Amino acid sequence: LGQERDFYPRGWWDKPKLYAHAESCIVNGDIRPPLPDAHARGLSGGNQQKIIIAREFFRSFKLLISAQPTRGVDVGAIEMIHRQLLAARSEGRAVLLISAELSEILALSDRIGVLYKGRLVKTLPNRGVTAEDLGLLMTGASL
Repeated sequence: LGQERDFYPRGWWDKPKLYAHAESCIVNGDIRPPLPDAHARGLSGGNQQKIIIAREFFRSFKLLISAQPTRGVDVGAIEMIHRQLLAARSEGRAVLLISAELSEILALSDRIGVLYKGRLVKTLPNRGVTAEDLGLLMTGASL
């Protein structure tokens, strides 16, 4: 649980600390509506996804597995999620990005692994690789 224990020392919720954290997540994650006591189930799917992103980036982690992190969110949220992923990488954290968006893979990845029929067929550095190259590898062709 790591830092989450800071919110309930001695078994009681520290509401001021919890609300301050919620407000920080709301501002940094651009979560709407900006109400720290709103129930997640009442928010849009995009805002629910932003809550999950904020929760995961709050935690201390060495490896983050991020599958389709921007599916279903607006352009502003995509930019925020990309910034968070790049910041994690800059801090020396490992990020495994799984995405059907080739432009996202090309924009965020240092190394790219391509699967074909459930098998890893190629791992390559992201230098001069194009979406067309990845498309060929995804169909079983070789470069």
